[in-house]
Amino acid sequence: MANLTRYDPLNMDSVFDDFFKGFLVRPMRMEGVPKIADFKMDVTENDKSYVVKADIPGVKKDDIHVAIEGNSVSISAEAKQESEQKEGDKVIHSERYYGRVSRSFTLGSEIDEAQSQAKYADGVLELTLAKKSAAATKTLAIQ
Repeated sequence: MANLTRYDPLNMDSVFDDFFKGFLVRPMRMEGVPKIADFKMDVTENDKSYVVKADIPGVKKDDIHVAIEGNSVSISAEAKQESEQKEGDKVIHSERYYGRVSRSFTLGSEIDEAQSQAKYADGVLELTLAKKSAAATKTLAIQ
């Protein structure tokens, strides 16, 4: 025996469910495109500084920018990749990829930009962000 269901044209939930069914089920990934869009980061802390390690493979050192403002840090990178396969004088296959990604985060202490360092080697950006020394707390006498 078949089950009957009543169709309600004013039920917008079912309309959107039918429209989006299967739309975002499988994310697409093109082969050969750098996976910069989701670079991973580790942040560790000691008494004097924060150490940030960010995996940013396939990016040139000149295309990475770090901005520090107070206790906020922003890392942005731009990837440019071009590959071309030639057969004689004709281009048989050509792929180009340009992408930009950025991440921002806030730390618990303000950063001393003058004492901080940045290194980039083997696709890993390592930031050593020195903490600003805490100002001495002043107590006010109440009159």
